[in-house]
Amino acid sequence: MAKIFYELRQNKNTLSKIFGKWFAHSKSIEILNTRKLAQHISEHGSIYTPDVVYGVLEKFRSCLLEMLLDSKRVKIDGLGTFFTTIENQKGGAVSAEKFNVGSNLKALHIRFLPEQEQEMNISSREFFKRAEFINIDALKAKEKEESGNGSTSGGNTPTPPAEEPDYDQPSGD
Repeated sequence: MAKIFYELRQNKNTLSKIFGKWFAHSKSIEILNTRKLAQHISEHGSIYTPDVVYGVLEKFRSCLLEMLLDSKRVKIDGLGTFFTTIENQKGGAVSAEKFNVGSNLKALHIRFLPEQEQEMNISSREFFKRAEFINIDALKAKEKEESGNGSTSGGNTPTPPAEEPDYDQPSGD
């Protein structure tokens, strides 16, 4: 089963209705760049070398951006669909004639919608069912306790990350 690490954080916004409440936030243990992902893919019984896989992934990235910037959606069967959305400035234009791209648009976003067909479903609901959630602080405490006793952690216990920057997006708690 997949392991999803999380840490607990307290809402410290005194103006919030949920001030003082605790929430789980996902914690990544590694960032896989394109080279590492290519290596991983090639190790799954692929006849392609990591360099060939890397080339395909790089071409996919550049073509994906090209197609999105050409107002196309890109559907990868079994994975999902990439598409763009526009973020407008607050307030909007008073009329269609007064609308100006430079002053009324705030951002262009790349979005992803996971595949939801039954046999390939990777929607949030299915993803949640397949995951095992592990509290990273509890794991660190357990490893600290075990190392204090002279024992080592064995098996498939993942090593928790060292102190690192938080790459997770704010969840809006």
